[in-house]
Amino acid sequence: MSDWPDNRIRDLLGIELPIVQAPMAGANGSALAIAVAEAGGLGSQPCALLNAEQIRVEVATFRAASRKPLNMNFFCHQPPQPDAEREARWRARLKPYYEELGADFDAPYPPSNRAPFDADLCTLVEELRPEVVSFHFGLPQAELLARVKATGAKVISSATTVAEAVWLERHGCDAIIAMGLEAGGHRGTFLDLDMNTQVGLFALLPQVVDAVRVPVIAAGGIGDARGIAAAFMLGASAVQLGTAYLFCPEAKVSAVHRRALHEARDDSTALTNIFTGRPARSIVNRIMREIGPLTDLAPEFPLAGGALAPLRAKSEPGGSGEFINLWSGQAARFGRVLPAGELTRKLAEEALARFSRG
Repeated sequence: MSDWPDNRIRDLLGIELPIVQAPMAGANGSALAIAVAEAGGLGSQPCALLNAEQIRVEVATFRAASRKPLNMNFFCHQPPQPDAEREARWRARLKPYYEELGADFDAPYPPSNRAPFDADLCTLVEELRPEVVSFHFGLPQAELLARVKATGAKVISSATTVAEAVWLERHGCDAIIAMGLEAGGHRGTFLDLDMNTQVGLFALLPQVVDAVRVPVIAAGGIGDARGIAAAFMLGASAVQLGTAYLFCPEAKVSAVHRRALHEARDDSTALTNIFTGRPARSIVNRIMREIGPLTDLAPEFPLAGGALAPLRAKSEPGGSGEFINLWSGQAARFGRVLPAGELTRKLAEEALARFSRG
């Protein structure tokens, strides 16, 4: 499969197909990464929800099954400052749901475990030596980034505006993910958190391509070969797919989440900060409708989710998705229930067929 309009990402990352499997914390592990890598794409291992030993296990599992390149992904958020008053307001807003579901309002709940990239995780990267390291919410401090690049890893990160893309290139990224407003999960925003000015992919992508010299990976609302072909026509060197892979059996998605994905329409999602404290695209459910998808009540990322954990524990076992994050992009309707390797190859073949038709 060599007849792609742009081979820069394939050459840069050492992959056969210009398809990147989005790292989706909580929804994918080594099984999905292996399947995509073996099919020729770039498999990704999200690390933000894992401790060091769990990361070692996932990477070892990948290495035992594949010799292909691996992307390890980390978050670069600033640890939040404790705010007891804001936390109390958030808990008070959720109290009626605790009473309705019979959850213990006074019991301690688990803290969020989304860890930002730090010196210890950098040491782990130096130990495990992935071929690619990707970041969300910008980049780590310069000293840590230099250590990552010294391992030989290629560094990529997400930009949701042209200004972010230019910043990422200036600070050392080897490639940039242009993340359109359509994308599921957390926005990669880091320079300006105003969601009112975020840009759709097919407006953002050509402007990013024009503004930077490094190759650009298109992400957001790409679910089939038409989207892949369109992204390349607008200057992308590769595409990143997330929601499309949530339909695969290798994805670690709950039955409730899978059902919601299958039922999702084009207008079923919204940006919300309820579940973590940072804007992310989720399928709309009861708590998003009743509190409002974006609220000033939610504590800073990643603290908002702790108080929701007891509500999830009470409701999800009965089949309810009304109190959980249901991450999804706007193109879930294109989802196909196929093994991840087969899906990767089919998407590539179908996109190439479109190019060959001119």
